[in-house]
Order: sequence, then structure tokens, then C-alpha cells
Amino acid sequence: MMSTAAPQTPSKPVGRIVTRFAPSPTGLLHKGHGLSALIAHGVARRLGGDFLLRIEDIDAGRCRPEFAAALERDLTWLGLDWRRPPMKQSDRFGAYAAALDRLKADGLLYPCFCTRREIREEIARSPSAPHGPDGPLYPGTCRFLSHRERTEKLASGMAHAWRLDVRAATDRLDQPLAWDDLGAGIRKGDPECFGDVVLARKDTPTSYHLAVVVDDAAQGVNLVTRGRDLFEATHIHVLLQRLLDLPTPRYFHHDLLTDDDGRRLAKRDKSATLETMRARGISAEALSRDLAPMVEAAMHAITRRFAA
Repeated sequence: MMSTAAPQTPSKPVGRIVTRFAPSPTGLLHKGHGLSALIAHGVARRLGGDFLLRIEDIDAGRCRPEFAAALERDLTWLGLDWRRPPMKQSDRFGAYAAALDRLKADGLLYPCFCTRREIREEIARSPSAPHGPDGPLYPGTCRFLSHRERTEKLASGMAHAWRLDVRAATDRLDQPLAWDDLGAGIRKGDPECFGDVVLARKDTPTSYHLAVVVDDAAQGVNLVTRGRDLFEATHIHVLLQRLLDLPTPRYFHHDLLTDDDGRRLAKRDKSATLETMRARGISAEALSRDLAPMVEAAMHAITRRFAA
């Protein structure tokens, strides 16, 4: 069982600071992406570290090579550079499979044969179904299948995903989960708020959660800067890091840019894309000046805490 002691303070990274910007080539980068990239690049340079680019292209159905090429053009236009060739997640399915195999061998994954419709219907039958950051939690239907039922379904070739048994995983821990968020302080991990997340599907043999954890460790990333929309995902990431014996970076989750109606910028907002801005004659210098207050505020918070 997991200890009820107070979370341990995560240790400081040793050596050079390594940050990364990791977009998905499912569309053109917008102004909000520019903010994230400028923060990650700026803090690496200010602290004498390395800034890395990673292309998160695991979704073969939505990712396009032309968007991958466009994002590199946009970042170069912004004046950013990276000393190592960009890592492409589509080249690393073997690494993700090895991580999945380890979790399976530890008895922490189970096959889920439920369709999305069946999950929706099961949740609808339970008005008090628990909710998490991403909405209603998976009700755990396939977690209760017997070994024989699972074996028969797998042998029949029935489509399935692999889910993490979060309760079983947290029960394996000898210390409570925690991470150091340079904006919010030491945070206690609570992965059960997400329920049993999917780590792989037939059409996508890894999930964002698993791939990002494996790749951050492989690249030596010890400072993850990203938007507040990913703050809650860190609960799952620190659990996977502990289960796979991977280091936990420090994190910083910055404010998000919004449109005039207060909605978060999205790739569908073509007027806010960096390519559109460039075509309208907006210079990289002008955009950097516009974003400078948010970039400098984030960099000040990070460097003040990182050096503490």
C-alpha cells in the first residue's frame, strides 16, 4: 500500500538545464505556441542550458509532414534554434512498446474491450459517475473481467485498448507522489483523479501520457515548461515516471493566451497562426515584443525558483 507520509520534496536536477518544445503537427502553430516556445527557449538560454525540439506525431491520422515542416519554419522565423536534431515520436514506437511491456509484466495494465459508445452508455446509467479533469471517468468495466474472459477475448482478436490500473499502480508505491511546480510549489500527485487512463490503442500504439514521459527521460529533459491546460496531466506523468523508474523533471505551467471572447487559442483560429501573422507583415520582433511581458514573467518565476 502507498505510504500516507508527506510527499518527499523532489530533488533538484543536476547538470545543465534541458528544456523542450513539443508540438503536434496537426495544424499550424498559433500565437500561444509561440509563447510556449519562447519561454522554453528563453529560460534554457538564460540558464546556460539546452533547448530541444520534439515532434509529437504519434497520431498518424491527424499529423501531416507539411505541418511538421511549417512548425520548424515558424520557430526559425521567431529566432529560435536547437542544437540537436528534432526527435520524432513516430520513430520511437519500439521504446513505447518496451515501456508498455514492462507495465504489463508488472500486472498494471489490463485490456479494455469497451467501445466509446458502451462507455458513454454505462456512464449515463450512473448519474453519480465520478468526474475528473477530462470529464467522466471510465467506470472500470473491463477491470473486473476474469483472466479467462480476457484471454478468450484477446484470442478472438477483439479490438481493445490497454488501460493503466491506477489504483493497483498507486498501491505499489512506497512513497507518495509529488512534483515541484516552479509556479505552484510542491504538489501532491493524485493520479486517481483521471481514473484508468488509456496508454495504447490498436490504431495508436501509445498515448500522449506514456510517450511524453518516456521521451522526456530519453532526452534528459529536467525542466518541462508548458501551458496550464496540461497541469492536471502531471498527476499521471509523475505516476508513470515512478512506475518506470524514470526521473521526474521540474515543471512550470504558464498562463494561456485567449481570444477576445476569453477562449483559449486553438489551431482552428487561423487568424492567430504564426504563418498568417508573417503573411500580414507582422515581424518576429514585433510578436516577441508583444509576448515579452508574459515571457519575462514566466522566466523570472522559473529562474528565481530554479536557482533557489
